[in-house]
Amino acid sequence: MSLVTAEGLGVWFAGRTLMEDISFAVQPGDRIGLVGPNGSGKSTLLRLLSREREPDAGEVAWARGVRVGYLPQDILELPQGSLVESVRSAVGGREAREAEIVAVEAALAGDGAGSAPAGTAASAPGGDAETLELAQRLADLHLELADFEERYGRHRAEEILAGLGFPAAAFDRPVSELSGGWKMRAALAGLLLVGPDVLLLDEPTNHLDIPSLQWFDGFLRRSPKALVLVSHDRAFLNRQIARVLSFETEGLRSYVGNYDSYRTQRAEEEENLALRAQRQAAERAATEAFIERFRYKATKSRQVQSRVKQLAKKETIQVREARAKVRFRFPEVTRSSRDVLTISGLDKRFGDKVIYQDLSGKVERGDRIAIIGVNGAGKSTLLRLIAGELALDAGSITIGTGVQVAYYAQHHTDTLDREHTVLEEIAALVPDKPQSFVRGVLGSFLFQGDDVDKKISVLSGGERARVALARLLVLPSNLLLMDEPTNHLDLDSAERLVEALGGYGGTLLFVSHNQSFINQLATKVWEVDRGVLHEWKGNLDDYLYHLEQIGRPLGGTPVQAARPVRAVENDRERRQREARERDARAQKTRPIQARITALETEIAALEAELKALETQLADPALYQDYARAQPMLDRARVGKQRLEECYAQWEKEQEALAAV
Repeated sequence: MSLVTAEGLGVWFAGRTLMEDISFAVQPGDRIGLVGPNGSGKSTLLRLLSREREPDAGEVAWARGVRVGYLPQDILELPQGSLVESVRSAVGGREAREAEIVAVEAALAGDGAGSAPAGTAASAPGGDAETLELAQRLADLHLELADFEERYGRHRAEEILAGLGFPAAAFDRPVSELSGGWKMRAALAGLLLVGPDVLLLDEPTNHLDIPSLQWFDGFLRRSPKALVLVSHDRAFLNRQIARVLSFETEGLRSYVGNYDSYRTQRAEEEENLALRAQRQAAERAATEAFIERFRYKATKSRQVQSRVKQLAKKETIQVREARAKVRFRFPEVTRSSRDVLTISGLDKRFGDKVIYQDLSGKVERGDRIAIIGVNGAGKSTLLRLIAGELALDAGSITIGTGVQVAYYAQHHTDTLDREHTVLEEIAALVPDKPQSFVRGVLGSFLFQGDDVDKKISVLSGGERARVALARLLVLPSNLLLMDEPTNHLDLDSAERLVEALGGYGGTLLFVSHNQSFINQLATKVWEVDRGVLHEWKGNLDDYLYHLEQIGRPLGGTPVQAARPVRAVENDRERRQREARERDARAQKTRPIQARITALETEIAALEAELKALETQLADPALYQDYARAQPMLDRARVGKQRLEECYAQWEKEQEALAAV
């Protein structure tokens, strides 16, 4: 039986059709990823499923007794009281049970004549039967309350809060003292404590640091409940879902598998559709040529008429209109000095709270450093200090020769002028550039036509994020400081950002909770832990594996060493060890490199052959001779299939090489 069923849903907003004739069902245990570009209707659909909004057409039906829990992207307010009590209040029923226990006890004592709870005797016990009935009800209530406390009690609430990164000292503090990000975590904790039958999560990882994200990831994967998830973290989405509902140009589509599987299936659909359309065009051209050739020949009139009818009956296969996507790349950068940034003896505190004391570190040209750590460790503060937005209390930050800094703030709305239009915001940064240049940059971020005249104040979070990214493109820089750049971006835009940063020729220092984003970009990791900087060469997975080996959780103290900690090496020992490691790596990488080279050679040959075939297939005259066109179409199809296989194998070999 379906838990939730949507039939023919339609939503219209400001004269625009947001969704139309959408139907699907959520089954017990479903793990659904909801994907699509910003503004396609993902959040609106979650609100419909959560009963927060009514559809303009169609209906949503919920199975009897089904509990639906919804976490929106923004929380306005939480139940008041201490943090623990606020979280526990998300589970209803405790107060009602306690009140009934009091009423039954009063009835048994003879104090509550006429006020016994519904379902028990209507007056004080006047006989053994009534007394036994009340006593049994009281026993049942105490058992229910004990079970309730076991499932939803303080210990369980504290366990979830600790997993989401709350320190024990915060459990009894007023929830009103929490910042916006911590309020989101508290709301999530209440939702996880309830354990609804259907969990609706809209970008739940936006306010989680890496340690709490790892805990949350494990919690969700162990849960048997149905899940509908929106997330811009590709790796997180892949681990959590087994089905995709995707907002496509032709409507909401369903695909079995995780996000990567959906992308593969969608690409195959598009390719097959294009091939079918191409084959149909060839057949149509051949039929039309036959009709034209024998139109006036009496002996062929019956065949001509038959083919005319065939053409009229056959529905033309339409290739789907490609959806506009964010497409950009960073301009060439000027070369900076080798030492891009040097931090020496840095001290920073806010009141009595010490953030950094005697912190030191160095950034070299070409580094791509991910700054990680628990919330409150000072990751964003460090970027703001480097960007000059905050003053140091002691120490120094030295910017290297020829270094040009650009900063993408986590709360990018604070850096944008709300009264500017999109065009004015970017044009003000490059007054010497023509408007056509500015419009070209904005077009790559999907601001086209009248969109550029919208005021910043009316833009969505995703649109503002794209404006902030556009600012980076027009400001020359060879050191990028980026604080949570994927927040408010849809998954596709986040991946386009990874591609653009992969081709960025400068140095990158960034904070992100998006594990996929970090792993694809980072060459070094800086963990900020209680004012100390731990540096590690490699990406996040490399660093987490290292912590696992030494028995220390991220942001925590050592638990139990998995192996003896090596004493500090001298230079000679280090060089010898590194030489041995290089030799060992070379033995493993050599055959992989050979396979990669062979694949690249085959890919180049296939691409050249397909390019030549496409040139010939573009000639309309070819299809007048279908016998000649068909083998070429078949060769193109087989070539494309083989090319995709080579691409996939090349990616696997690259992953194997990176792992070594």
